[in-house]
Amino acid sequence: MDTLHCAYVGLGANLGDAQATLRLTLAELAAHPDIAALEVSPFYRTAPVDAGGPDFVNAAVRLHTRLAPLALLDVLQALENKHGRERPYRNAPRTLDLDILLYDNQPLSHPRLTLPHPRMHQRAFALTPLLDVFLADASSTAVPGAVSLAALQAWRDACGDQRIERVATDAAPPANEPDTAS
Repeated sequence: MDTLHCAYVGLGANLGDAQATLRLTLAELAAHPDIAALEVSPFYRTAPVDAGGPDFVNAAVRLHTRLAPLALLDVLQALENKHGRERPYRNAPRTLDLDILLYDNQPLSHPRLTLPHPRMHQRAFALTPLLDVFLADASSTAVPGAVSLAALQAWRDACGDQRIERVATDAAPPANEPDTAS
């Protein structure tokens, strides 16, 4: 069996039925043979940061995957494209946004991907659901990605001026386990 890696992915959408898009995307991730969605945060309604447009719905998911960081990024970008994601300009409104926030304890600096996510510390919409997922696992003792739990909490507290409110009608699909037969 290949090594399973732990990745935390942020999800967001502010065009169309954002909650339905996030639920469908979580189901698509869970159906991938090399990905297991283990824990999903509540959904949050958030104001756009550094952009205009309608409010976002955001969440985070902890995944176990056999995929390397760039291969996981390819899967996430394919899902964004499948859901009609366009990139006319930076921070444009979007049908779906998927960001790898943390991946194991691996920092990465690549032209396509930087880990931990380079702007995560400035965004309540990423930090609040990420902390929900992390803190839901009582066995968690360390945050992956060379970031401490105290740092995540301090960063979230520093984003206190950003509007974020929990959405009452969230529902995540059941988790799957990666196929171990391959």
